[in-house]
Amino acid sequence: MRTRDENKEAAIRQKALEMIVKHGFDGFSMQKLARAASVSPATIYIYFKDREDLLLQLCQEVSQKMMDATLKDFDPAMSFSEGLKLQWINRARYCMENQIEMLFLEQIRNSPLYEKSMVLINERFKTVMGEFVHRAIEKKELVEVPIEVYWSIAFAPLYMLVKFHNAGTSIGGRQFTFSEAIMTQTLAIVLKGLKP
Repeated sequence: MRTRDENKEAAIRQKALEMIVKHGFDGFSMQKLARAASVSPATIYIYFKDREDLLLQLCQEVSQKMMDATLKDFDPAMSFSEGLKLQWINRARYCMENQIEMLFLEQIRNSPLYEKSMVLINERFKTVMGEFVHRAIEKKELVEVPIEVYWSIAFAPLYMLVKFHNAGTSIGGRQFTFSEAIMTQTLAIVLKGLKP
């Protein structure tokens, strides 16, 4: 039996992320990954049962890393405006420092693996965020709306600004750089829209 090499496994995972982001799922195979990672296909199967296992493990790892970053210094007892601001800061930092991982998660969201990957979402994250939102509703700091509406208003503007930043351009090819001033202005509008 061949032994596991943590460095080799990490290199395979990183190469897989890069390939999926660059070529999509259709352009990704274990054979191509083996060539790109300079290992034999048999080596990959030491770490992963098959292609789907690799993708789900990557999704779980990247999602966990993002959730940990999102919850850094966060307390569900914070006021809604303070807690949402910290969420924006943490999420923006993570997205800008981990562009490949964010593009990978976007691809997962648009794939048949999305439903399977959602089962892997961290219970702690759901519990903490649920407590934060319910507390804000009880304190009349947040209007009660369906989760999809809440997420679209609370976070979609941030993710769009980060996308513009990562691309370096916004609508019509205008140069764009994310800044604290832009974040503060956008967050103020979001908070106003979510107040009861």
